[in-house]
Amino acid sequence: MIPKDFDPNVPNIARIYDYMLGGKDNFAADRAAAAQIAAAFPEAPEGVRQNRVFLRQAVSYLAGQAGIRQFLDLGAGLPTQQNAHEVAHSSAPDAHVVYVDVDPVVCVHGRALLGGTEGVAMVEADFREPDRILADPKVCELIDFDRPAALMLVAVLHFVGDEAYDIVAALRAALAPGSYLVISHMLDAEERKADGSQVKQVYSRASAGLNLRTKDEILRFFDGFELLDNDLFLPPELFARFSGLGWGAVARKP
Repeated sequence: MIPKDFDPNVPNIARIYDYMLGGKDNFAADRAAAAQIAAAFPEAPEGVRQNRVFLRQAVSYLAGQAGIRQFLDLGAGLPTQQNAHEVAHSSAPDAHVVYVDVDPVVCVHGRALLGGTEGVAMVEADFREPDRILADPKVCELIDFDRPAALMLVAVLHFVGDEAYDIVAALRAALAPGSYLVISHMLDAEERKADGSQVKQVYSRASAGLNLRTKDEILRFFDGFELLDNDLFLPPELFARFSGLGWGAVARKP
């Protein structure tokens, strides 16, 4: 059921992302916002697509080579092709995947897409309340935090202010040794300050504001974890190409 306060005239971060991926679950306000973002960062639409490649490569590696069978995807956004559970199941049909998003419309789409897919769930929750997520019955049914799991925070932390560090710290602490953390984040690049300010103005009129961070500030989210070689997930030339737009990494808890 679509919520009563649903307003298609307010740009929505999930629908903007959907439009840049070539999806159809978006409205005129979302498309206009996406056009403004692309005016400041012409590489943004391709960057969004490469962000999905990064996510899929990370899940494929973790389910295949790392042997991870539990995935918690926070701020999952609107369903699109080759979702995390599809990628995980291609290597490990027994993998459990829980998607979490605060947007009720996103959750409606997610549940419709998932149907009765075994071992996969869509949970409506705000990841800024990690204790509630970690105690959610559906999360606890599918994710055993005494065993290694993958926590994915892909293109979501830049929509949260300084409290993001405490949130991620609480989530990291809940993970068992041998778990992994996957993060991608929009970058506060010195050479793109003016462009970044323009994009922040666009998101100030959307469903969530934007908080750009430097690479060192993003690295703080991985405190206590060991970074993996990013060449496993995207070619170095792509990281260089989008160096003014964003950065991401995968790390393991010792």
